[in-house]
Amino acid sequence: MKKLNILFVCGAGLGSSFAAQMATEDVLGKLNVDAKLEHTDISSASSMNADLIITAENFKSQFEKFNIDETKTVIVYLKNIVSKQEIEQKITPVLQQKGVL
Repeated sequence: MKKLNILFVCGAGLGSSFAAQMATEDVLGKLNVDAKLEHTDISSASSMNADLIITAENFKSQFEKFNIDETKTVIVYLKNIVSKQEIEQKITPVLQQKGVL
């Protein structure tokens, strides 16, 4: 089975992206999905190779300025970056689409 590459993004690449990563690790464990997880700042995100980008909703306008091919990289915006329920609800269809679930 393909290993998914998930990138967590926030302003500095340290705080909220890491919090979202930890919450998502629990969701992925529950769903039995193996993935490579990384976190970074928003300015570096567009140059990194990821199947899925998870970030806070307040970064949406900044991501719209980047040239990210959303046929290859799906971007999930979260209202609450540590809500396991919201994360599971939003990433489950993406995991199915990518063939890892």
